[in-house]
Amino acid sequence: MFLGLDNWGRIAWHVAATWGKLEILQKVCDLPKEELTTEEVYNKLLLGTDNEGRTVWHLVAKWGHLEELQKLWDWVKKKLTTNVINYKLLLGTKMREGPSGTW
Repeated sequence: MFLGLDNWGRIAWHVAATWGKLEILQKVCDLPKEELTTEEVYNKLLLGTDNEGRTVWHLVAKWGHLEELQKLWDWVKKKLTTNVINYKLLLGTKMREGPSGTW
């Protein structure tokens, strides 16, 4: 249910970000610890897009929800590696394989 899509391809995470509901975003941040796999957190929450290709990051920035953006950033730093943050989140590019793994 939590990852169910609405008519615009959004999950509850996107809707909470659009409306700037920090208390809902906090509850969503706490859910993955108990109910979602690492892959779901990564692909559906942190990098998941709606029908227009917008992530939760786009939505909080578009609507000027700075407190929510800071909360998401704090949460993401705990969940993702620096490489994933740099390549996938900030640059929106594929990560490259180096001699000692992904970089």
